Amino acid sequence: MNNILSIGECMVEMAPRADGAYMRGFAGDTFNAAWYLAKLMPQGSTVDYFTGVGTDAVSDEMIAFMEQAGVGTACVRRVPDRTVGLYMIALKDGERSFSYWRGQSAAKCLAADRDALAKAVKGRDLILFSGITMAVVNSEDRATLLDVLSQARAAGTTIAFDPNMRLRLWPSSTMMQEAIMQAASVSDMVLPSFDEDSAVFADADQNATIARYRKAGVKTVVVKNGVDVIHAGCHVEGELTFQPVPAENVVDTTAAGDSFNAGLIAARAGGAGLAEAIRAGASLSGRVIGARGALVADAVSR
Repeated sequence: MNNILSIGECMVEMAPRADGAYMRGFAGDTFNAAWYLAKLMPQGSTVDYFTGVGTDAVSDEMIAFMEQAGVGTACVRRVPDRTVGLYMIALKDGERSFSYWRGQSAAKCLAADRDALAKAVKGRDLILFSGITMAVVNSEDRATLLDVLSQARAAGTTIAFDPNMRLRLWPSSTMMQEAIMQAASVSDMVLPSFDEDSAVFADADQNATIARYRKAGVKTVVVKNGVDVIHAGCHVEGELTFQPVPAENVVDTTAAGDSFNAGLIAARAGGAGLAEAIRAGASLSGRVIGARGALVADAVSR
């Protein structure tokens, strides 16, 4: 699996510094994963990002940032009269909250051109998307996205999905639930977070979360649960649990799940078994949350 495409929304990130000022960067759940994957995958691999951006200066800077990080941008859609979204992080005891400005985000149009989307996914070994990818597009484009991904899966591409549920992006919890399970039904691997799934779907425990996604046809489910036990179910490798080593210093939990996803996917691409891949994802995530911001270069270089 050396040809990877990540689909979603990248935004301008305003992250707090220790001195109280803010540092501007670029981030977003599926882009964060692509950024880490570009650094983790072996030489000769391709990690591309599919999204929509504007034609303004900040969109140009975002594209340049992606390319500098080794993330391919050849299939990024340029949408006139649009720009990119922005979010600001607030931290309290290492936990983050966000404020968003995405009214004119070009990423909302990422699936509006079916031909461009189909061209971007063709021939990929693995495609990653998320619940936020699903939420930012309208219902018609959401159906297009899922249909194109379903066809890619039928052609042999592995589809990975992180539910990453943000109720504020949806008209209702019911619509979000339906969309998440529709996305799961076209996916081979689902990477949920138990705190979200238990709140939204009333799952009694991690095994109930695994069972619900497996019923939708998912082959591999890895339930993230912060510093607690990670549960997983795989139709080939069976059921397993993993206890992550607690992070020594939690500074900022931004991108904890995104970096976990990247570590796991990269390890699987390298031939690792599920237990080893989970260990790699948890190790990377533990380093990422020890620094500020979503993209932590030191976490990958160790």
